[in-house]
Amino acid sequence: MNPPPVAAITPHAAMLARVHATAFAPLHRWDAPAMQALVDMPGVFTLLAPQGRGDSAGFIMARTVFDEAEILTFAVDPAWRRQGIGRDLLARCVRSVAQGGATSLFLEVAQDNAPALALYRGAGFAQVGLRRDYYPDGTDACVMQLTI
Repeated sequence: MNPPPVAAITPHAAMLARVHATAFAPLHRWDAPAMQALVDMPGVFTLLAPQGRGDSAGFIMARTVFDEAEILTFAVDPAWRRQGIGRDLLARCVRSVAQGGATSLFLEVAQDNAPALALYRGAGFAQVGLRRDYYPDGTDACVMQLTI
């Protein structure tokens, strides 16, 4: 039996990994193969915040399955933060999943990520659970939900 083919890393996945690396600590970063695996999954879409140099100031990646959606990852380059980019990407994601028929949007966020928690709460998300030791460094994750 032959192993499954390895997907080629697209420039899109490589760019997502570069942005992700600027936004997260080393243990939390996703590399280009991980991004490519997500991009290739059914139901996954990515929304970009272009910065004008062919790269992106940020992105949000989500997937919809039936009437539920999940934010898989969300990153804004620190050089572009505090300019409304994250709020805009999140609002665009909510609109996209709603148009696709989702009635709930879920995510996990590090319990110690106060700026992200404030963004999500400001957008109407509520904490619905806690995942202990979710991240590689042992940080807990808040499970949040937005009813659409």
